[in-house]
Amino acid sequence: MTGIDSVERLQRPDGNSVAYVRTAGREPTVVFLGGFRSDMTGTKAVALEAWAKRTGRAFLRFDYLGHGQSSGRFEDGTIGRWLDDSLAALDTLTTGRLILVGSSMGGWLSLLAARARPERLAGLVLIAAAPDFTERMLLRGLSPADRAMLEREGRLERPSQYSPEPSVFTWRLIEEGRAHLLLDKPLALPCPVRLLHGQSDPDVAWQYSLQIAEHLAAPEVVTTLVKGGDHRLSTPADIARLIATVEDLLPQSR
Repeated sequence: MTGIDSVERLQRPDGNSVAYVRTAGREPTVVFLGGFRSDMTGTKAVALEAWAKRTGRAFLRFDYLGHGQSSGRFEDGTIGRWLDDSLAALDTLTTGRLILVGSSMGGWLSLLAARARPERLAGLVLIAAAPDFTERMLLRGLSPADRAMLEREGRLERPSQYSPEPSVFTWRLIEEGRAHLLLDKPLALPCPVRLLHGQSDPDVAWQYSLQIAEHLAAPEVVTTLVKGGDHRLSTPADIARLIATVEDLLPQSR
């Protein structure tokens, strides 16, 4: 894993900073966008960085507001704010064409970033992507009592299987997320798209990737379902598949 001394910071207008690690190399730059409450030290991000260094590819990983080594409170984050952090990282820290690799919520942010910067996209890789999860998964999955508490108190805590700390959901996250919903209409993208999804994913049903694929109007959309795969898709076989998927989108591979 890359040492903390290589972490740099991108200052944001509100005084917060986005922590990032950048690897120089040939374009297109591969950018990893992590999931809800995840960070840039996860298995997939670090494995892609090692691949980029080994093959001389440009690579970027970073943390959103309130995630990992970035500043700010997690509860203050929204889809719009995390998208703003992502676009600032892409605009400031990279040049040329991009291959975005988005995991879970990072898949939603990758799709939004692709819509905002279509001229820069060379490819998209979405891993258990969860666009619109605030509305379609979180809100729909709440009991009437939990929803009432969330609306009344503005926040709701739930145990997390990935962390000893509970997951915190805010009503502001849901309300603001409504401005960024994607699956209510077709989404046109100028680049090939690859979707990877484990069929034993307990968090985002694999059928969700099929729904995403139906909504995408792109030159090429390929969905790969992994029998027995979980939400993270971080086993050695999963990582090998991810790297091969990214390599398939590189110019010399096409």
